[in-house]
Amino acid sequence: MPEPLADVRLRDFAPVSMMTTATTTVTDPAAPIVDVHNHLGRRNTGVWRAPEPDALIKTMDEAGVATIVNLDGEWTDELEANLDRYDRQYPGRFVTFARLDWSDTSTPGWGDRMGASLTDSVRRGAAGLKLWKDIGLRIRDENSELIFLDDQRLEPLWDALAESGVPALIHTADPAAFFQPLDRHNERLEELLRHPDWHFYGPEFPPLQRLLDALEAVIAAHPQVRFIGAHVGCLAENLDWVEQMLDRYPNYRVDLAARIAELGRQPRRTRALIERHPDRVLLGTDCAPPEVADYRMYLRFLASADEGFAYSSSEPPPNGRWTISGLGLPDELAARVEGDNARAFIPALAQAQAGNSDGGL
Repeated sequence: MPEPLADVRLRDFAPVSMMTTATTTVTDPAAPIVDVHNHLGRRNTGVWRAPEPDALIKTMDEAGVATIVNLDGEWTDELEANLDRYDRQYPGRFVTFARLDWSDTSTPGWGDRMGASLTDSVRRGAAGLKLWKDIGLRIRDENSELIFLDDQRLEPLWDALAESGVPALIHTADPAAFFQPLDRHNERLEELLRHPDWHFYGPEFPPLQRLLDALEAVIAAHPQVRFIGAHVGCLAENLDWVEQMLDRYPNYRVDLAARIAELGRQPRRTRALIERHPDRVLLGTDCAPPEVADYRMYLRFLASADEGFAYSSSEPPPNGRWTISGLGLPDELAARVEGDNARAFIPALAQAQAGNSDGGL
């Protein structure tokens, strides 16, 4: 006997759309792609995220990707291992960002040590710095107090970034729903049930606004530092806020990584943001290791005017049960987002572009 419909569970509900809509396959980028947000190292696992670099190069060539920014450089010996595996082995195709040893905050003077670590990493060849969401959510100082981005003890780090000229790509906070009660009203309920450690609601966590305020305070106080806000500045649900940040701070950029699910359900607003700041939005995927299909999905989102299409092949979709629509950007705007903006903002990519012009993409 078929299961009574009244007893079908939401997790088993898989409706098939009856809409007849355009399906555009976009295979050629408007400019050689720079993926500014990817993870190719062996952070926390000891296993390289891209097991075969030669195979990854073939994927990049097929997808039209000139350069990938590897955000998993770590520091000292592990940074050297990443640089050897990617940047030095394939000049122009990868640039690696360093990280910092946040386990070092249990004794005073850690801010100075962070600045010194960044300076050392740049000397070794790091093209930038990646800062993660654990700042403000989990990392604590020698007094067991949470450390936020706007902590004055981090001034040596910002000074080191200003002196080096390399950018800091910052992932602060997380989707807005992750900071809301986990109940039937939470639009990311299924995702959070799969990943309960992504839920940051409760007295042990700061509110989302505190984290965003810390990000803005740092960007405002250090106009000489280049900043990239990961995941559309970590507030893709509120593009008015993102636009205000771009309006106020010329040293600020945002990447699109892992947020087309949010942007694609507000395509007109997203396109308006890009049209207002055509040089400030960068392509990133956060698909590690990336596949050709991942890049084609981003190209379809940016260039096509398709409506109501799936943003993921997973069932149910990873972020929420909705579809997205494309932005229909003209080639000139698409080219900026897909690669030209990153090449203009990240100094190491100017060298990568020169290397690619000598025989690569």
